[in-house]
Amino acid sequence: MANETSVTEFIILGFSKLPEMKFLLFVVFLCLYFFTILGNIVIVVTITFDTILQTPMYFFLRNLSFLELCFTSVTIPNMLVSLSLAESRISFIGCATQLYFFLLFGVTECFLLSVMSYDRYMAICIPLRYTATMDKRTCVRLSAASWLAGFLVAAGHTTFIFNLPFCGPNIINHFFCEIQPLMVLVCGNTYWNEVQVIAVAGVVLMLPFILILVSYFHIITTILKMRSAQSRHKAFSTCSSHLMVVTLFYGTALFTYARPKSSYSLDTDKWLSLFYSVITPILNPIIYSLRNKEVKGAIWKLGTKIFLMTKD
Repeated sequence: MANETSVTEFIILGFSKLPEMKFLLFVVFLCLYFFTILGNIVIVVTITFDTILQTPMYFFLRNLSFLELCFTSVTIPNMLVSLSLAESRISFIGCATQLYFFLLFGVTECFLLSVMSYDRYMAICIPLRYTATMDKRTCVRLSAASWLAGFLVAAGHTTFIFNLPFCGPNIINHFFCEIQPLMVLVCGNTYWNEVQVIAVAGVVLMLPFILILVSYFHIITTILKMRSAQSRHKAFSTCSSHLMVVTLFYGTALFTYARPKSSYSLDTDKWLSLFYSVITPILNPIIYSLRNKEVKGAIWKLGTKIFLMTKD
């Protein structure tokens, strides 16, 4: 770490400005965390053990659900601890570790969502080559590439930020170690540091987002050319769940990261962060299970088997 850094720990402010709501927020976030873990575990287990769901689309969906399990576990448990204590502290190394894993899972999800859009592009626009192109090896490679991108960005970003001088104050106006509230605490003129952070964040967010837009441009064009209304409906239904997740995730992430520090409102950003760190992970299994007959059928079949086994 930089020689100028004198801060050895940070105080997580969390929602301490709302002391009368801390108990209510604790109960709400605990319930959300429980159902997020439960919902995504159900998706992972169902896809793993149902032979009908052994396709590239569900392979990537299982990866997404696993990512959501990890992503929420980086932030929500610490937030619950913060709500249960009068003052929540985290060490300098602990803060760096939390930011690293937050970026690792978050960036990996960005690229995985673009991979999922490419899978839908191949299935709808080039169906005759889909099976040959999206074989098991290709799916594993695309998934591994998403994780590699997450690892590289998280390692580089975390190393860069925590080598900046932190000499006080040490109060993070957030419920976990996030980039924006940390940059506010950096000593001295941080203009160029801020520019670098925004540039990297812009590339990381916009590159997968552009790939998604290009994929869906071709998908929508292909769907509109279909003669059968039933075919158009079936094709669009396979993409609608993914589109909803992309809109929720990128909508808040782009607004949060792709803007200069002068326009930050840390209190506002704190509530916005709840969307992609708490709300989106719990909505993903709901969106994919309620809007997908195959997943609903597989979950019902798995639940029936478990019920019969416990009954016997």
